[in-house]
Amino acid sequence: MRYEVQQVDWRDHGEALLAIRFQVFVEEQGVPADLEHDAADSRAIHVLATADDGTPIGTARMLDDGHIGRMAVLPEWRGRGVGSALLRALLRLAAARGQRSVFLHAQCSAEPFYARLGFAAEGDVFVDAGIDHRCMRRDLHAGND
Repeated sequence: MRYEVQQVDWRDHGEALLAIRFQVFVEEQGVPADLEHDAADSRAIHVLATADDGTPIGTARMLDDGHIGRMAVLPEWRGRGVGSALLRALLRLAAARGQRSVFLHAQCSAEPFYARLGFAAEGDVFVDAGIDHRCMRRDLHAGND
């Protein structure tokens, strides 16, 4: 099955974005439900991956300061390039906005994934929502997606 990634508006797609995030973060990873949605959602840039039948399968967001987060792909779609496609879409949007760099708080288990896409770890491991994370950053340059 194929999929596509597109930028979406929170007002029109928030329910679908939250459904994916709740399934991955709250149900699968045990993140407290009250931590999953915040006021930044209404201001963030969101991307949504949908299967060719229109089913939402993955999401991520980026804040004005270049902070990428809330990246989630449904379990049955992992390993098919969906996460990479979501991240590349946000990198293109960041570059188009003139961002010089972007950063994220990667779950430590996902550091190799982000490193393959050009992110470098910074600083010490910290705990967020009961899960070990590390800050990772990527400079944006012309010709770099």
